Amino acid sequence: MSILIDPPLWPAHGTLFSHVVSDASLDELHEFAAAAGLPARAFDRDHYDVPQRRYEDLVALGATPVSGTELVRRLVASGLRVPARQRPEKLDRILSTRWSQQLPDHPQVGADLLARWSEPHRNYHGRGHLLAVLAAVDLLVAEGEPAGAPPRAVHLAAWFHDAVYQGIAGEDERASAELVRLLLPGAVGDAELEEIRRLVLVTEHHSPSPDDASGRLLCDADLEVLARPWPQYLRYVEEVCRDYAQVSDADFARGRARVVRSLLELDPLYGTGTGRRLWETAARANLARELESLQDGTPVPSSR
Repeated sequence: MSILIDPPLWPAHGTLFSHVVSDASLDELHEFAAAAGLPARAFDRDHYDVPQRRYEDLVALGATPVSGTELVRRLVASGLRVPARQRPEKLDRILSTRWSQQLPDHPQVGADLLARWSEPHRNYHGRGHLLAVLAAVDLLVAEGEPAGAPPRAVHLAAWFHDAVYQGIAGEDERASAELVRLLLPGAVGDAELEEIRRLVLVTEHHSPSPDDASGRLLCDADLEVLARPWPQYLRYVEEVCRDYAQVSDADFARGRARVVRSLLELDPLYGTGTGRRLWETAARANLARELESLQDGTPVPSSR
């Protein structure tokens, strides 16, 4: 058991609160919370907020008392910490600023897209994913990858690539591409508009041609998540599970296995040299580990 609790030092609602976390997995944290009778509403992305009156009995149930500093250190080391910039109250401001850097004279288009990315049914395919893709594009561009890719078109394609999201593979990408033609006329030239639309469609299969510098840049940024440390990869898989909540467990496992196999069949998985250097080995290890679990009949994570 690796459930941690810090001292009740955080004031709110007329009392003091502690944080309860796991430094191993969110599944473990949720199981402990359910056994302890903690309400679901007490969960805040990577921890449970618990009032002072529950501190002693949670320790008795197995939570290990640690300082606030130690709790944060171990949560960060586990890869389960949700950074402040990924929290909804920060994301809107950060993403609005990023949009203004691309098309400052068209804030209404950015506001429309941000509203779409903020739809309540989204879990993985939400604002956090959008920001992660934009940041990965920045990282690859800063490394000089790939030569010949116009960064603005790629950034705008990132904004549109999951702008329509209903959990229907193929249809979502096509609808997102059509949204480019609906929202961008007058904001960019015709040639750039069609390039953005083309790039959105490339994300359906993540297999751009070797000479498609922009496509390789966008697809690598979109797949950066596959190379994250295993606890963060598990969070990604769990959020994808929630995005497909309308699908039965058995159908989801079969579909997910097909997706994982198709990614493993890409050779290379990442089209840019920097992407391969930074992410290829870790991503293949994560995908292989997940596929082994799916083939054993125990999808990762174990509950949806």
